[in-house]
Amino acid sequence: MESLQAEVAPFGIATTIVNPGFFRTELLTQESTTYATASIHDYAERTAAQQEWWTAQNGKQSGDPAKLAQALIKIVNDDNPPRRFIAGADSIATAENKIAELQAEIEAYRGLSTSLTLDHLA
Repeated sequence: MESLQAEVAPFGIATTIVNPGFFRTELLTQESTTYATASIHDYAERTAAQQEWWTAQNGKQSGDPAKLAQALIKIVNDDNPPRRFIAGADSIATAENKIAELQAEIEAYRGLSTSLTLDHLA
């Protein structure tokens, strides 16, 4: 989507990536969720625990899908919509953690990264 943004912007088309948190929809209901039957034995215990966790989250999502819909309508009508919309408090926390991880990795490898310039350009 980030690549598409640059391609369609000259035509007056805006795009927004939506990173939603957990919204109380039917996504996690038994009728809506299908898990693959094929499994790798080494992952079986972890897969079972993950599926149990997902099942337990059903009905506990903090996000209101009607409010998300209203927020998306507002964004669509904005003159300058965001390139990315982090939707929900839980999603903001996830994004902030990712930003902190990336910043730490940048700082840890800044010297190595900046040493990669061609010598005649340095």
